[in-house]
Amino acid sequence: MITKCLFPVAGYGTRFLPATKSMPKEMLPVVNKPLVQYGVEEAIAAGMTTCAMVTGRGKRAIADHFDISYELEHQISGSGKEAYLKSIRNVLDKGVFTMVRQREMKGLGHAILTGEPLIGNEPFGVLLSDDLCLNTGPGVLAQMAELYNQFRCSIVAIQEVPKDQTHKYGVIAGESLKEGIYRVDEMVEKPDPKDAPSNLAIIGRYILTPDIFDIIRETAPGANGEIQLTDALQTQARRGCVMAYKFEGRRFDCGSVPGFVEATNFVYENYYTED
Repeated sequence: MITKCLFPVAGYGTRFLPATKSMPKEMLPVVNKPLVQYGVEEAIAAGMTTCAMVTGRGKRAIADHFDISYELEHQISGSGKEAYLKSIRNVLDKGVFTMVRQREMKGLGHAILTGEPLIGNEPFGVLLSDDLCLNTGPGVLAQMAELYNQFRCSIVAIQEVPKDQTHKYGVIAGESLKEGIYRVDEMVEKPDPKDAPSNLAIIGRYILTPDIFDIIRETAPGANGEIQLTDALQTQARRGCVMAYKFEGRRFDCGSVPGFVEATNFVYENYYTED
């Protein structure tokens, strides 16, 4: 069983300025729950109860959220308002939270390498909070963890996107083994639509084997001068095996304002209750 999940949460969230000038983008609430908590709940439901956060400057609110607020607890103790804390209390009871700070923003690959001391020599999940995934059945990480038990290699979650949007994503091509499962031959980070090998885009869910750390160390800066996880995974696919999985569920791009608003409306209409 995979027991650890890495959360790269050091980004600046510039698309949500000025709201994110002093507040982490991961703490933006989708109705009444911050984005990062949705991700943590998904990881814990998949058995990944050790949540390793790669944070940065100005991100203390994330650490505070996954801790007890004694003053708040005291003020609302015995009142009906205690019910509002039920979901976060459940997370705190089940999860273990570790943190390390990424001092420079050098790409997703660098963020994951920064988290190596929190992971060690074992397979682990990676969850990007910008991608909110909602399911009526098992969450995306739970689906991928089950797949890992079969293939024992790194796995990326994918979905089809319009061809003209491939420049926003890492894109894969590979051999289809069965419905929704591919053995990856090629990965390209943010390709121009005319150069994209397919319209199968990687979204923010991964299962990674620990050899990825050494591969990232060898990986030169790529797109935007950053150390790209996609480039490291391409090397891993060439040397061994990387699988891609077309997951079940609905994904919202909460790194963009339209996606965030769409997610908020969907959660309010389908999940929110005042009880």
